[in-house]
Amino acid sequence: MPQIALAPMEGVVDYPLRTLLTRLGGIDSCVTEFVRVTNLTLPRKVFTRLCPELLAIKDISRTPSGTPVAVQLLGGNPEWIARNGRKVAQLGAAAVDINFGCPAKTVNRHDGGACLLQTPERVYNIIKATRDLVPADTPVSAKIRLGYSDRKPYLEIAQAAAEAGANRLTVHARSKADGYRPPAYWDCVGHINSLLNIPVVVNGDIWSVADYQRARAESGCTDVMIGRGLLSCPDLGLQIKASLAGQQYQPLTWLQVAALVREHYEVSKPLFPKKYLGNRLKQWLAHLKRHYPGAQLFFDKVKTLRTEAEIDACFHALLGPYLHEPYLPGPSTAARSD
Repeated sequence: MPQIALAPMEGVVDYPLRTLLTRLGGIDSCVTEFVRVTNLTLPRKVFTRLCPELLAIKDISRTPSGTPVAVQLLGGNPEWIARNGRKVAQLGAAAVDINFGCPAKTVNRHDGGACLLQTPERVYNIIKATRDLVPADTPVSAKIRLGYSDRKPYLEIAQAAAEAGANRLTVHARSKADGYRPPAYWDCVGHINSLLNIPVVVNGDIWSVADYQRARAESGCTDVMIGRGLLSCPDLGLQIKASLAGQQYQPLTWLQVAALVREHYEVSKPLFPKKYLGNRLKQWLAHLKRHYPGAQLFFDKVKTLRTEAEIDACFHALLGPYLHEPYLPGPSTAARSD
């Protein structure tokens, strides 16, 4: 069965959101936000803070609903990426993932993320050192873009990753210079997929079932990774799975999504200082308004609010009798009307 991975989005896809989205369903694996590695082996608490799934381990790190979670590392030093990779493998990470795709200027200035794509040899050295040190039964994967300043070196970069021993390669179908501007160059991922003999995962601009179908067709990839598409439409994975199975599926309404948003808001409250109350809520609403007009209206109401009482009042006004009613959709669930 084709797999859908939830993308690691820094400052967004945290433990509470992974927990909620994987409970909803349609997601087969997750990757954490990146752990920045410099020149030391980080203490256990650093990894468990970003990946609490390591604390409840039975075999490998999983969300409460059972979805495997890989731990992502970021940095440019092969020795220390490898040492930290070995440590998270010993802690029970489902996989060790290495970030070669982050386009953020701050990250790139400090020798991490997409800047490493300028030298495919460095990609090779980091992955090779990690694969050599991490136990053979723990997969080592990598996430790349098609290049840094342009897309010309994408085959060289991908081949370096595969030759270094990566067990899986996720490709965001743009260069660093492309940022997140459409289009995503899924055909370039197809060239990579035809060249390598390891699983290649296509990533970028998958917002709908139709996008999913085109991305797979153009890339030839069996598996996909979705980030912003799942944030803007939380049940996109379920929609895709239903389409693959030939099942009818009634997408979530805005009220049903709003109940999930409120749950995430409540769970996230204790994790941040009060002066940042509502920041994650507003951040998620900014993604959701792409898909749900109601999210735009709700965002406009809460964007200037700062107190818990004000935000709670907005949720009460929106959700009314559904405020405390959990909702878990299925392929044939009939949705409430807005």
